[in-house]
Amino acid sequence: MKAILRCAVFVWLAATSSAHAAINVFACEQEWGSLVKEVAGARADVYVATTAAQDIHKIQARPSLIARARLADLAVCTGADLEIGWMPLVLTQSGNAKIQLGTRGFLEVSNYVPLIEVPTVIDRAMGDVHPRGNPHIQWGPRQIQLAANEIAKRLAEIDAAGSAEYQRRLADFTARWTAATARWSQLAAPLKGVSVIQHHVNYSYLIAFLGMRLAGTLEPKPGVEPTASRLNDLIQQQASNPAKLIVRSSYHSSAPSEWLAERANIPAVMLPATVGGTAVAGDIFGMYDDAIRRMLSAIGS
Repeated sequence: MKAILRCAVFVWLAATSSAHAAINVFACEQEWGSLVKEVAGARADVYVATTAAQDIHKIQARPSLIARARLADLAVCTGADLEIGWMPLVLTQSGNAKIQLGTRGFLEVSNYVPLIEVPTVIDRAMGDVHPRGNPHIQWGPRQIQLAANEIAKRLAEIDAAGSAEYQRRLADFTARWTAATARWSQLAAPLKGVSVIQHHVNYSYLIAFLGMRLAGTLEPKPGVEPTASRLNDLIQQQASNPAKLIVRSSYHSSAPSEWLAERANIPAVMLPATVGGTAVAGDIFGMYDDAIRRMLSAIGS
């Protein structure tokens, strides 16, 4: 009974708060919520299902998420199996025909952008491997632009009356994003060639964009917590393949990276996992600004 009452309250609140908007959007992750707001402005009421403090692989299909999905005209998710543990159940339980798989109201961004780290062999013994490639596409500037293009297209298809507004806002975003991407490339020049160890493969797209070099991960396998054996292997690796920096996301424990940093005598730094991961990462632009400046500060540049 309590669960039913909570669902009813969420539905009422959502309906009340979104009465002014032309379209209701359910965003699986903070980065897509931020990007929809850039393109749609006041025409969309955006609900984001997760926070930067959560491991996106471990979300549960809570009644509150189902209630929000029931109201959505458009759902925007990463795809590439990132939300496989919870979003299919949210869609099914919502009973909302507008956002089911295969409809124009369900957008998996990974279907419209190039993915990296695509495995050539799929074996569950390899850990939490994503068959289509690395799904943490929010850290690729090119991927973000392509996502914005598709979001604008879907918004216009669902809300034709706002088509001109969506195109105007997309053009404005594109100009600002292009300028920001050039600025980040220049700002991050000292990071080019810097060898980095990451906790999980969260930042592979950012590492590639900045011309950094990946020296390994704290996880022995994707999704498997760092072990003493793995950390000791990374210490030994420093002799032949030395890293200069360790990065982790805002939802990972600091203990493994700090242990390795102390023994390898290299800095460890926390980066926002997504929008909202730090006080500065208030939107998609701030997310990149903060991540790059944190790494520059860590290496003393």
